[in-house]
Amino acid sequence: DPLAELVKIDPKSIGVGLYQHDINQTALSKKLDDVVESCVNDVGVNLNTASSELLTHISGLSKNVARNIVEYREEKGRIRNREEIKKISGVGDFRFQQAAGFLRIPDGEHPLDNTAIHPESYEAAEKLCNLFGIDVENLSDEQKKIESALSEISKKEVAEKIGVGVPTLELIIDNLQKPGRDPRESLPKPLLRSDILKMEDLSPGMKLEGTVRNVVDFGAFVDIGVKQDGLLHISQMAKEKRVDDPHDVVAVGDIIHVEIKNLDLERGRIGLALV
Repeated sequence: DPLAELVKIDPKSIGVGLYQHDINQTALSKKLDDVVESCVNDVGVNLNTASSELLTHISGLSKNVARNIVEYREEKGRIRNREEIKKISGVGDFRFQQAAGFLRIPDGEHPLDNTAIHPESYEAAEKLCNLFGIDVENLSDEQKKIESALSEISKKEVAEKIGVGVPTLELIIDNLQKPGRDPRESLPKPLLRSDILKMEDLSPGMKLEGTVRNVVDFGAFVDIGVKQDGLLHISQMAKEKRVDDPHDVVAVGDIIHVEIKNLDLERGRIGLALV
C-alpha cells in the first residue's frame, strides 16, 4: 500500500512544487499535512494492520493514541470491532466519534465495521436493510438486491423513515453497494511496460504512458516507470500552437501518452514530447 509508506515521509521532501521554498514554511507544512490527512481519511485504514504513522493521520488520533493502538494489538491480538478501541488508553468518546468512521475491520464481528458508515449510523443502516429485505450480515452476496432495491428510491422519504439526513443516507447506500471499497481502485492506472525498468531500456522514438508528477513554469515531470522522471518541456506540449502555461495542458495525476525525444544517460535526463 503506497500510502502507508508515503505518510512516513515529510511531504515537503517529496517535491511539491518549484517555489515551495519561497513561501511561508509553517503555512506550507500545515497545508500539506491537511492534504495528507484528507487522503488517509478518504481511503480509510485497516485497524489491525495500520502502522502508528498511518494511524496518526486519522482524524482525532494523536501520535500517543496511535502508538497505544499498535501496542494494544501486539498485547491483546486482533481488534474485532470498532467499539473495542474505546478500551485503549486515550480513546474517549470524542476521539471515537471523530475517528471510528475511518477505521476499517475486514472480517470483523460487525459487517459494517469494514465500511465508511459511522457506528452512530449503524441503526439507520440496519433499518434501511430491513425496509428492503437486505441481509446486512452478507452484503457481498446481496449486491444485486441492493442495486435493484435502492436505485429508484425517494431518498428524502427513506431518509425520514430511518431518521437520518439525505447526505447520510447517500453515504450508507454507497457503502452498502461497495462494502470495503477502496476509492483508489476507481482511479485510472498507467500501463507501465514490464520490459522497461531502467533508463538503459529506453530509446528515442519510443511511445509510453506516464503519470504527471509535477507541473512547473517550463513544463511537466512525468513518471514513465523508470527511476528518473522525464521532462515534458513546454515547447513539446503541442505541435500546432504555442503553449503559454503548462497548467492549461496537464495537471498532476494526469495519465498521458508521451514519446521519448532525447536521452542523456550520463546526466540522467529524459526529454519527452506529448503524443
